[in-house]
Amino acid sequence: MLGRTYEKEVCSAARALEFVGERWSLLILRNAAFAGMTRFTDFQRSLDIAPNVLAARLSQFVETGIMSMSDRSDGRPTYHLTKKGLDFKHVIVALTEWGDRWAAPDGAPIVYEHEGCGGRVRQRLKCKECGERLLPQDVVARDTAVMERLKERAHELQGI
Repeated sequence: MLGRTYEKEVCSAARALEFVGERWSLLILRNAAFAGMTRFTDFQRSLDIAPNVLAARLSQFVETGIMSMSDRSDGRPTYHLTKKGLDFKHVIVALTEWGDRWAAPDGAPIVYEHEGCGGRVRQRLKCKECGERLLPQDVVARDTAVMERLKERAHELQGI
């Protein structure tokens, strides 16, 4: 069973959960990315999240570089997605597409559109080498040289 941290997991997906693997985190980032929210009170009101939980999540986002914080003229902070945080938009779009297909019996409640032309935005699997669009069953996972080095190091530490 996974604990609260994933340091034993040698997987980028598991490591990403360290930053955003909890429902409030996903919803805060969604509201920052697509609703333009920047103020604590706006996040709190829209999500009906406990203030202490929201404060902890925002603090973690600032600490990990997903958001930056600045003070307004009234002394209250605002929170803005950094480049690292804006990169999370891809994940939200992909997760929403999955949810639209498998968890929205009445249909999609929102759509993502290209601001420039109004066209629908979708996440698609595409091969970097040949450019072919892929089906999920066409994608496999393979160890990289990094994984091989980590396995060797683990064996050395175990005396194998």
